[in-house]
Amino acid sequence: MPAQNTPEAPVSTQPGTVPEYGVVSYGRELPDAYLSTIQQAVGTVGGSILELENAAGDGYAVTKLVVGYDGGIQTLRMAVTAAAAALGDAAGGAQTAVVPSSLLEPGRKLLVMDVDSTLIKQEVIELLAAHAGREAEVAAVTEAAMRGELDFTQSLHQRVRALAGLPVSVIDEVGARIELSDGTEALVKEFLAAGHAVAVVSGGFSQVLDPLAARLQLTHARANLLGIAGGVLTGTVDGPVVDRAAKARALREWAAGLGIEERHTIAVGDGANDLDMLAAAALGVAFNAKPAVQAAADAVLNLPQLDVVQHFVKL
Repeated sequence: MPAQNTPEAPVSTQPGTVPEYGVVSYGRELPDAYLSTIQQAVGTVGGSILELENAAGDGYAVTKLVVGYDGGIQTLRMAVTAAAAALGDAAGGAQTAVVPSSLLEPGRKLLVMDVDSTLIKQEVIELLAAHAGREAEVAAVTEAAMRGELDFTQSLHQRVRALAGLPVSVIDEVGARIELSDGTEALVKEFLAAGHAVAVVSGGFSQVLDPLAARLQLTHARANLLGIAGGVLTGTVDGPVVDRAAKARALREWAAGLGIEERHTIAVGDGANDLDMLAAAALGVAFNAKPAVQAAADAVLNLPQLDVVQHFVKL
């Protein structure tokens, strides 16, 4: 990756005198013109680059700036977003996130992630529906719910009804087919090794999620419970549905229980069901998400590598 050795924004020799934000650029490649444009945007609004660090992962490059700026995070975000958008195709697919100062501070952080199409590559309910021969029907309802066109709770009950009568053995069969998103294990390992907490909350199902959460040694995990009777799925969900409001409550509950301030939390998701959780966190990240989710999120990650998220905090 080309290094940027001469920042375009003024470099302060006295860090800590103004609020400090992270300006994190990432992509398969980071063109010099893109990095220069981002740094110029920082300088244009009066920000000072205090630190510059280059990093890389499997299939992506990262440049992280610590920026001193007293004009507020939203102004800084707008300046960076406008500068990146003006480049168009010349950006080469690179993106930039502006990270709040609270995630650069020392102290334990909490990362909360969605599961289907975020932590893992698939939608579990569609894998289950394939056993019932109703995959296309269920997938269409899932897509509409993810776009926010259908009430999630109603759509979940509608989809789960299609599973009625399936033998309980399909749960293990589906569990064996799950693929983690690229970088999932690396991300979880890095966060946990640094002493942070990692949790997942899902509109999917505990019977599938729990073994995966144990394998990854997650701090917390929560999902819906499939109804089972007589060795078959009943086509119902037992107990309250984990909807978008429940996801945000889980983030707040877990943070409070762990003694972690909400300003030290990150949430990652891809669908409309994640919007409240993304809004509740100090940084809400849209991961290869639907357009409405990208528009609402604080940061957008359109690379398949989930471990880019580790660069949004000071580990």
